[in-house]
This record gives sequence, C-alpha cells and structure tokens, in this order.
Amino acid sequence: MSLLLAPWIRLALLAVLLAAAGACALLYEPQRLLTEGLPPGLPKGAAALVFAAAYGVGTAALVPRPLLNLAAGALFGAPLGLAAAVAGSVLGAGISFGLGRALGRDALRPLLRGRWLLAADDQLARHGFRSMLAVRVFPGLPFAVANYCAAISRCGWLPFLTATAIGVVPNTAAYVVAGSSASSPGSPAFLASFGFIAVSAVAAAVVGWRKRHRLAPAKTAGEPEPLHLHPPVVGAASHGP
Repeated sequence: MSLLLAPWIRLALLAVLLAAAGACALLYEPQRLLTEGLPPGLPKGAAALVFAAAYGVGTAALVPRPLLNLAAGALFGAPLGLAAAVAGSVLGAGISFGLGRALGRDALRPLLRGRWLLAADDQLARHGFRSMLAVRVFPGLPFAVANYCAAISRCGWLPFLTATAIGVVPNTAAYVVAGSSASSPGSPAFLASFGFIAVSAVAAAVVGWRKRHRLAPAKTAGEPEPLHLHPPVVGAASHGP
C-alpha cells in the first residue's frame, strides 16, 4: 500500500491519466462540434450544462481552450456560450489543480530549486489571487500548464479558483463572440473580437517582459555585495631614469 502512495508512483499515474485523456481527445475529435453541432432533441439549457462538463474534462485533458470557446459561441451564441465556457474553465481548472496536487505535487516540489522557480512559488504563495489573475487576464502560459504548475505551488484553492473565474472572462468572451459571429467574418463583432485577442496577446508579452524582474528573488540579509574589479590606471608619466 505504501508503494502505491509513493510520490513518483502517483506522478506516473498522473502522466498515464493525461496521456489517456489526450488520446481520447484525439479519438473523439471535439472540434467536430463546430461542424456537426449538438445532438438533436437536446434542450439548449441541458446541452449547455453537458457542454460545460465536457469543456472542463477537455481542458484538464489538454484540449486547447480557444477551440472550445469558439465552439461555445457557435453552438449557443454569445451570452449562453460565455456562461458555459466560463463554467467549464473553472471546472477544468479545478480538476487539473486537484489532480496535480494529489498526484504530482509531492514528487515535483523537491525539484523547485532554481531561483526563478522558487521566486514564482513564493509569489503564488503570498499573492495567489493577484498572480493567478494576471496569468488569466494576460494569457501567455497555456491554460492547462498554468493549472498544473499552480497545483505544485503553495497557491490556495480559493484564490486559484476565484482568480480563474474572473480572469478568464475577457479572453473567453472574445473567442465566444468570434465563434457566434463566424458566419459573418466581416461583421464588426467578429473583427472586434479578433482585434481584442491580438491586442491581449501583445499586452501579455509586454507585461511579462516589463514585470519579469518581480520574479527575481530578493537578496537576503548578509549576502556579500558583488566585487567590482577595476583595471589598473596607467599613468602617462615616465618612471625611467
């Protein structure tokens, strides 16, 4: 029993689960929702709930969120599609966070030895909500990767899920609106949504570049100052006889 609870055994189980989920995603091709639509006869409200559940499982299985967001807009329109996509995002984040914390954290936390990794872990521990909100609002790190990385950190459940629920709304809304207006790609709604996606991507790169120094760990007390060696000054005066 103790062998089954060993950290590296649980990490291997997580890897197997993710590989199996990814294989199922490739086999069942969730992108077919964009072309085939929902099963006939299913009420729209119930279909949105089913979609949100499938969305959550899909994101935990590393299915790209932009594809699911476009499908939400195409299937349900902007208001209901946004609600289903945000609910699915929070569900998927919770599944990933729980799996990562239960199966991978104990094995991977001892590997957090680099300066940048330790600084990121400290930032998530002290400012979990603010840090996760920035990750969600300015997308750069893939959604599933951010979920599993946060699970390894000391970030708490409440700030993680709250920041996710709030932070995914702007970018998700842009994709959902794009999906709902995909039949008229020249419409103002479609152009505005893709313009927002492009601007948010550029903003994420700029913010990440300008704020990268915040992840640098502070110098501890008593740490010696670096030595600055200066080249010798050569005078012009002659020292000969």
